[in-house]
Amino acid sequence: MARTEYWEGSEKYLCDKGLAQAFHMARVLGMPLLIEGEPGTGKTELPIQYAADNDAELFVFATGSKSNVEQFVARFDHVKYLRDSQIEILNAQRSEKGLDKKLSTGGRHSENLQDYVVKGPGAQAYSSPHSVLLIDEIDKAPREFPNDLLFALSHRKFIMPESGEEISVDEKNMPAIVITSNREQELPTAFKGRCIYHYIHFPEPDMMRQIITKHHPRMDNKVVSVAIDIFYHLRSIGLERAPTTREILNWLSYVKQYSNEEAIAKIVKLEGVGALIKTQSDMELIQKKILTDPDDFSRRSNYN
Repeated sequence: MARTEYWEGSEKYLCDKGLAQAFHMARVLGMPLLIEGEPGTGKTELPIQYAADNDAELFVFATGSKSNVEQFVARFDHVKYLRDSQIEILNAQRSEKGLDKKLSTGGRHSENLQDYVVKGPGAQAYSSPHSVLLIDEIDKAPREFPNDLLFALSHRKFIMPESGEEISVDEKNMPAIVITSNREQELPTAFKGRCIYHYIHFPEPDMMRQIITKHHPRMDNKVVSVAIDIFYHLRSIGLERAPTTREILNWLSYVKQYSNEEAIAKIVKLEGVGALIKTQSDMELIQKKILTDPDDFSRRSNYN
């Protein structure tokens, strides 16, 4: 039976109350959890950390502009089937000539079509009890992809190509399915109707401090405070691409090699800011602000 215990996060992942409730509901009802929110808010980390925390098998489908249901569910290997069919003909001819040595098909037989079905992460997850399935950034896929998933989500089954094999699970044994979206395009209404929905808002400073503590439990409080002050100041100045949670964690991973005083000084001077800022225009905006008011970031961090 699928795991339906209430999960509130792990040593590496902080799951707020609303997200924990939505994830629990999705697993109890045997429905996918659709998570939307801006990049870097921990959408992808939820299923990864949940699988790790529960020692569950994780299957990942990273969607892109050419994703289709065949890649997600299963495909029939026509090349291998044709090659094995030719080998079987050659082996029959060799037998007629009294030759004992046969060419190998690796245990496959052309009459057994299931031998040539290559299962994708969707079919693998449906076949694996207690597994976790991540469909990452579904908004990057062509619009027909989520529409084509409707049958599988509604009927909880896949039909394997060529062989006609059916892989199905009931409501109680559905894998824990998490689907993420950065809202680059609006998903079909019918697709959303098959999911439990949750939007992750960007963490407030107090929540961000808790997240940082999860990842850097021994980091000095003053260093964290200065980094948080400057991080949220950067997010408030109208950047083209505001820094995300993942990026402040990377920045702190860099500065923690220094003493506390050195780390604070580097943060205030924005050393290693390339961990936070990802566009040329944003870099230029920050440099302009520094030239206009060199003490701006020092004041913002209350650093003397």
